[in-house]
Amino acid sequence: MATPAPAPTAPGSLRRIVAASLIGTTIEWYDFFLYGSAAALVFNKLFFPNEEPLVGTLLSFLTYAVGFAARPVGALVFGHYGDRLGRKRLLVLSLLLMGGATFCIGLLPTFGTIGVAAPVLLTMLRLVQGFALGGEWGGAVLLVSEHGDAKRRGFWASWPQTGAPAGQLLATGVLSALTALLSDDAFTSWGWRIPFLLSGVLVMVGLWIRLSVDESPVFKAALARAEARKAEESAIERLPLVSVLRDHWRDVLVAMGARMAENISYYVITAFVLVYSVEHAALGKQTALNAVLIASAVHFAVIPAWGALSDRVGRRPVYLLGAAGVGLWAFPFFALIDTRSFPALLLAVTGGLVLHGAMYAPQAAFFSEMFATRMRYSGASIGAQFASVAAGAPAPLIATALLAAYDSSVPISLYVIAAALLTLVAVGVAKETRGRDLDALDAETAQDAPLARSGRVG
Repeated sequence: MATPAPAPTAPGSLRRIVAASLIGTTIEWYDFFLYGSAAALVFNKLFFPNEEPLVGTLLSFLTYAVGFAARPVGALVFGHYGDRLGRKRLLVLSLLLMGGATFCIGLLPTFGTIGVAAPVLLTMLRLVQGFALGGEWGGAVLLVSEHGDAKRRGFWASWPQTGAPAGQLLATGVLSALTALLSDDAFTSWGWRIPFLLSGVLVMVGLWIRLSVDESPVFKAALARAEARKAEESAIERLPLVSVLRDHWRDVLVAMGARMAENISYYVITAFVLVYSVEHAALGKQTALNAVLIASAVHFAVIPAWGALSDRVGRRPVYLLGAAGVGLWAFPFFALIDTRSFPALLLAVTGGLVLHGAMYAPQAAFFSEMFATRMRYSGASIGAQFASVAAGAPAPLIATALLAAYDSSVPISLYVIAAALLTLVAVGVAKETRGRDLDALDAETAQDAPLARSGRVG
């Protein structure tokens, strides 16, 4: 028996869904980026006080990288249950986990109070953050992608992506205000806790909005289709992960490769830049934070524009432009910072984030359109989050280590260029997905849907 195609989402409902996804992802990224900024600015003194400043920074970035290690686990768990139970429930859980962990970081005693237990607890809470974020991204972008129509999916799906610069903007803005209002001693002593504790309030707002949206109609239709097939054919549904690895492993590799330049460049531009500007270029902490703050606002504005362009010319051309751009920008980026001028620093960070946006904006629609609905959460999340372990996780750590070893930005620029080349290859061999009808894709692949006649899952 045929399952009717889902009815189009009304414009008003779509805007509410976009708002719910955007606010939720903003809060989640606020929590995640807040840790990165704090790792660059104060965690070396609070949790690794017995080390040299640059070594302490390396250790604090190591705890920062631990959060990325948990993201693939979150992708597997949230992807599995998101493909089985729906997107909405898992998005509520991810928000609770992320907000709770961030709030607890604000309450943590430091090394001076409880010794080595302090960095251990900090690392554990960072793992929870990474686990939650590993499940958040896929669900948020899919909820919008599956509600939107094929013609404007790139534009609408890019809005949850603006949660990253919005979260960066919020985190950097709060830190910038506190460093401006408080002395260095006051900020290091207690002021750094305020933005972490603020997360508790933000999570309550995010939950209220996220609970008000409906489940994806494409998911409901796909679930009904799978249930009908199981009843007709006496088969059981194979695990989404198994289906992804069996039928879509090439798409997973493309997604991972596409993430390399996007992820590495972003964390060099927004996290490592704080270290480089303060420690190497002798610019003030406030100056560096202000540059990231203004550049994040521009980043937020250009992402929907890049997403709309991907609806007109395709996902691949826009993505390739961004990858090539960040590779070409790698040397000018550090050369501008080395002038020790705030306008030049601002140009370096803003230019880098505008080019990054050309990759990040079409990414949501691009990855969503690669996979059928009943394996989409798993496929998109696995491709995105497994890449983050090799890309974003070690990026600030590698950049800091290269700076410490060579006292030069040249190796760091070459590192970014290598990532850009890898992404150019991955996206270059990928198929264009612009305009793909998600419900039609499910119908076309129905005969290969994740069912197992043997009576065993997998």
